[in-house]
Amino acid sequence: MRFTVRRLLRLLMALAVALVAFSVGWAALYRVVPVPATPLMLIRAAGGSGLAHDWVPMSQISPHLARAVIASEDTLFCGHGGFDWAAIEGAFEDNEEGRRLRGGSTISQQTAKNAFLWPDRSWTRKGVEAWFTLLIETLWPKSRILEVYLNSVEWDDGVYGAEAAARHHFKKPAAALTRREAALLAVVLPNPRNWSPNPPGAYVARRAGVIERRMAVVERDGLADCAR
Repeated sequence: MRFTVRRLLRLLMALAVALVAFSVGWAALYRVVPVPATPLMLIRAAGGSGLAHDWVPMSQISPHLARAVIASEDTLFCGHGGFDWAAIEGAFEDNEEGRRLRGGSTISQQTAKNAFLWPDRSWTRKGVEAWFTLLIETLWPKSRILEVYLNSVEWDDGVYGAEAAARHHFKKPAAALTRREAALLAVVLPNPRNWSPNPPGAYVARRAGVIERRMAVVERDGLADCAR
């Protein structure tokens, strides 16, 4: 019995080491190689949503869009280590008190989820997401995290990344997005399959005005400087 248990423990240890090594290698590869497709893209494509995705470097994405998503999603992006602990604590408190469920995910966490993981709200998935968040914060510069985020996030059913989104919604490349268009795209990120940036509904249009004002603060205070 002892021999069997010892062998099982060794096997589990070897498996754990292999998984860690694989994840580190995968994250290191994506530091320099464009992410070809994400699990969500493949799942949605298999379900009939199609797949529009054109990877472009940050130099071909309007800086307005970088400022807009930071203003909308994660104003502390350039300064935190992957997690916004105050936001996470607030989300836990709201969820425990029965208020409307909300997340506390940073851009880094969302990038880890989009690039490496399956769409799920389980604690197991969140735990693996935390591991990959630590990996990319360690192995990638902030500019790379934002570049992968902007190239992998969903902006309509079957539309992924800034380039495909700009061409789909505004008939132009991502590099040509205006300040207003960037704000509109940032607004719909929480619900891209039901909200449209063009034409925007009343809520999206109103919210875009708020994001534009926040973008001015982001630019003034250098909160997006790490994206350069």
